[in-house]
Amino acid sequence: MHALEFFQQSEGVWRSHRITHHLLLRRSESGNTEIKVQVLVPDDPKVIEICQLHHVEPSQAIGGCFVQWQGAMAWDRDEGEHHQGSTVFVLVPHSKTADSGELLRERGYAESIPVVGQYQVDTQNGLVLTTEYDTMSSQERFWFPNPHLRLRTTTVKSFGGFNTTSFCAESKLAQTSLPTQPSLSDNGSKQPLLSPTYSWWGW
Repeated sequence: MHALEFFQQSEGVWRSHRITHHLLLRRSESGNTEIKVQVLVPDDPKVIEICQLHHVEPSQAIGGCFVQWQGAMAWDRDEGEHHQGSTVFVLVPHSKTADSGELLRERGYAESIPVVGQYQVDTQNGLVLTTEYDTMSSQERFWFPNPHLRLRTTTVKSFGGFNTTSFCAESKLAQTSLPTQPSLSDNGSKQPLLSPTYSWWGW
């Protein structure tokens, strides 16, 4: 599997169940987010726009994705605040094999600025994404146990010593669009819903 095939397999609507460990604070949080992923062809205007943003020749891109998300954080719910948004990213391979290269984004998840990360498909067909920021670094690995289940782990390391790790299990939904309101966990309990800023996708 090369990177674009990995993203093609990610197309659709997903519910992400997540637990995040804040190592310095010695606390954990769990929650869910719903995400819609749409694969973009190389000549899509969104792909061209991101290439131009990063001063990359659009012909070097092999495609990308448009991602939308909805979620809510427990401490914001009382005020009626929800977290939702969208982002675009583009794949620019290092070679014709397309199993490694640059990931161009209009915004990062550790810092909300245009950013360039690195992607690599490993020997187990997992996708590893690494991004270096001015104040921190992040690494994330995705893999598919089956076509309807995607797993991922994330580590964010601050240069000041503040680290977080996350594990996500994401199930593919039959619906084709995001719900109008973010949902609670399946058992109806008020589990904290994580902010969509803990992932390379942007959510």
